[in-house]
Amino acid sequence: MNAEEFRKYGRQMVDYIADYLENIREREVVHKVTPGYLKKLLPNEAPENPEDFAEVFKDIDKFIMPGVTHWHSPYFHGYFAAGNTYPSILGDMLSDAIGCIGFSWATSPACTELEVITTDWLGKMLALPEEFLHCGPGNGGGVIQSTASETVFLCLLAARNKIVDKVKKESPDIEEKDILSKLVGYSTDQANSSVHRAALLGAVRMHKLNSDANFSLRGETLTEAIEKDKKEGLIPFFLCASLGTTGTCAFDNIEELGPICEAENIWMHIDAAYAGSAFVCPEYRKYMKGIQYAETFSVNPHKWMLVNFDLSVMWIKNSSYLVDAFNVDPIYLRHTNEGKVPDYRHWQIPLGRRFRSLKLWFMLRSYGVSGVQNYIRKHCQLAKDFEKLILDDGRFEITSETVMGLVCFRLKKGNKLTEKLLSEILEDGKIYMIPAFSRGTYFLRLAVVAERTTTDDIQYSYDVIRRCADKVLSSSVDSEADEPVVVDIDLPRKKSSVNGDNRDTVRVNGHDK
Repeated sequence: MNAEEFRKYGRQMVDYIADYLENIREREVVHKVTPGYLKKLLPNEAPENPEDFAEVFKDIDKFIMPGVTHWHSPYFHGYFAAGNTYPSILGDMLSDAIGCIGFSWATSPACTELEVITTDWLGKMLALPEEFLHCGPGNGGGVIQSTASETVFLCLLAARNKIVDKVKKESPDIEEKDILSKLVGYSTDQANSSVHRAALLGAVRMHKLNSDANFSLRGETLTEAIEKDKKEGLIPFFLCASLGTTGTCAFDNIEELGPICEAENIWMHIDAAYAGSAFVCPEYRKYMKGIQYAETFSVNPHKWMLVNFDLSVMWIKNSSYLVDAFNVDPIYLRHTNEGKVPDYRHWQIPLGRRFRSLKLWFMLRSYGVSGVQNYIRKHCQLAKDFEKLILDDGRFEITSETVMGLVCFRLKKGNKLTEKLLSEILEDGKIYMIPAFSRGTYFLRLAVVAERTTTDDIQYSYDVIRRCADKVLSSSVDSEADEPVVVDIDLPRKKSSVNGDNRDTVRVNGHDK
């Protein structure tokens, strides 16, 4: 493909993308294919000779779109990650064209410096303490990672390195393997599965702590766990606190947890992957009380801030903890301006990194702080609108407080009928939702995520749910036993299956992620 062909098909692709997004309501949100569908349609080997791109373009609708779940549809209510705007897409296009691998300032100064500036912009929008900013008084700053899952793992490794160094200095004769065997971290029982995966990869224990009636981890619970583990010879070193959990958008009480972590020399990381975006609105910052005690904080703009996947931002108060943990510095990576600006290869697990700050920069300039605030507030209001429809119906109940853009609800008649309701909704195919399970209660989650969602879309989704509920309730007996179930829903149209797991934890497919 030469430049002229690129111009031709580039324009055609932009038109295709714009038409796709503007008319996305007309597409069924959930695909209808079965595993292996594409293998039956495509050749077993790559073409021997070049093909005209016009033929390739035709095959997008023929082969690819039938197997797509339309995450940006206003009728997609399953997961949180659905950031997407035209400025963000243009940022990715330019990043792909520049194609730099920005592991150090020298490889492309603009790549590093724009990231420094945009993460400071965003940190100020969220009202983070100055210690988290590059322009702040200390050694802190922000860095763009791929996902919150990677960030949790990164922070756990940095915290592990910090505590190992501390114990070695205090007890020089102890071996590192013996220290590692005693380390223990903590999270709420509502935390995303990525937290416990990070512990597995980091070869440390991670204890789930019971949350309170509002699904919030409290200080008293953490204190009891620390005291118990210390008596058993363990070394508490890490807490992942959640602000906006996956299952119910619950908030741990970091105002209580923070002072405990500070007193016990425990690294507190705050995972605000979804809900953190709402802190651009002052009315939601009450959930941030205690953030000054955190060592690290992360939010995913690709979830709820108009930036397409992948773009997760992490801030740290003292970047030397990252640099010390990951610094491998062969001569071919060095440059004459080291130390004057961040070399982000030391702030992450991979060496290479894309010019992701471009799409954040394009979005922030195109929408401004007020535009982002309006977007967040609109989604929160739409969630309240749906909550009212559900409550006015009379057959449903809300299972946890509707705080932001997530509504958790179920049929009053219990778990089994709510499970049947979800199966009916997925079979109907007009909207997409996923379930969660906590403390014996099976419930449905309706997340408002698509930029284009309107009041009419929310009414449409409710009408689908109401119609499916009519069908389920009319065909079910009133004497149904309300037994707890746990359901894993595969994308997209497989009926739910019971596995009998009755643990007190939310079971819902993970972030990003």
